[in-house]
Amino acid sequence: MKISTGLDISASALTAQRLRMDVISSNIANAETTRAEFVDGRFQPYRRKMTVLSPMNQSFSNMLQDQLGLPGSKSGVKVTKITEDSSPFKLSYNPTHPDADEAGYVRMPNVDVAKEMIDMIAASRAYEANVTAINASKSMFVKALEIGRK
Repeated sequence: MKISTGLDISASALTAQRLRMDVISSNIANAETTRAEFVDGRFQPYRRKMTVLSPMNQSFSNMLQDQLGLPGSKSGVKVTKITEDSSPFKLSYNPTHPDADEAGYVRMPNVDVAKEMIDMIAASRAYEANVTAINASKSMFVKALEIGRK
């Protein structure tokens, strides 16, 4: 295992959590967007997006290479895809809204702002934890260099 493996893992997590926070921010910003896309002659509301995270090493051979410290192995986390939430849109009664149907209901995005805020806090805490891990690794490197000087 290389000395910088911990930094590589934390750096990949920082990148993944930053993208996750960007997607959550987009969801919050579009929580009231009723005209996100035009499908079959009709506007569709914004559909909530979610990030899917997975380890960089998923096969046994990659994990073995990583543990042996062989070149080409990579540890950490990555965003494999950004998916759309398939839950139904919310219906809101507002007959004066330009997007209201014949019964006066408006299809609103399937975004729950409270849930998004909870996800944002979790992503933010994960980001902070990885920054702390990077700082701890850096301080260990400095201490190791100080030992070598004496």
